[in-house]
Amino acid sequence: MPELPEVETVRRGLAPAMEGRTILRAEQRRPDLRWPLPKRFAERLTGRRVLRLGRRAKYILADLDGGETLIVHLGMSGRMLVSGGMLGEFVHAHGGDGKHDHVILDMEGGARIVFNDARRFGAMDLWPSERIGEHWLLKDLGPEPLSNGFNGDWLAARLSGRFTPVKAALLDQKIVSGLGNIYVCEALHRAGISPKRMAGSISAARIGRLAEAINATIADALAAGGSSLRDYRQADGELGYFQHSFLVYDREGESCRREGCGGTVRRVAQSGRSSFYCASCQR
Repeated sequence: MPELPEVETVRRGLAPAMEGRTILRAEQRRPDLRWPLPKRFAERLTGRRVLRLGRRAKYILADLDGGETLIVHLGMSGRMLVSGGMLGEFVHAHGGDGKHDHVILDMEGGARIVFNDARRFGAMDLWPSERIGEHWLLKDLGPEPLSNGFNGDWLAARLSGRFTPVKAALLDQKIVSGLGNIYVCEALHRAGISPKRMAGSISAARIGRLAEAINATIADALAAGGSSLRDYRQADGELGYFQHSFLVYDREGESCRREGCGGTVRRVAQSGRSSFYCASCQR
């Protein structure tokens, strides 16, 4: 599932085609994605101008001039792709009618935004902009990495007394939002902490270093355009390339990349997910 860096990269790619522009025509090709689409969905989008294209954790938020916000979640395989011509920025032609193109937005300026989702685990909703923080998908989210609200003190307070592996705790979106399996594995390696370590047993000093590692990992992934595994593409169809810099994720049996370590990357199943780590330097 795309994590914060992938979703933010898609948002940045969509912004030139959407912000300040009117949705000339919206088309919905099915009544639902993961959940039913809102009533009169295409009608409520058509003719609306996008005031701002934002993001909260793994959700893209398009504030519309009608007082509603379009919420987009990419899910496991969802993509939002831009085609057409807009001020010379998008030179490739609109594609054909793709089998899994479920929502299409024709924008002022000539760009077309296509939401394509083969597995239909993605979601879209419309919600009053002034109450966006009350939406059930957003209301309980914790602070994001790189935000003013996220730091070592916050993380230490939230992990204190928790008798759960730190890997599972960091995947809890109420503690820190936007992280998923990839970046938790990578950040824990940078911080030298085993994913199996109980969250409440980690010292405040080490948690401070973990918070710094989370921020550094997310910043590096953003600079690389995210990680492309299986379905993820940027809004222009290009791949991200942070996967070429993975320290442990999906590297089972390979040598640890920490200088002087000499260990081997292992994989262990935790809560139905694979955790990758080096037992030699992550304690």
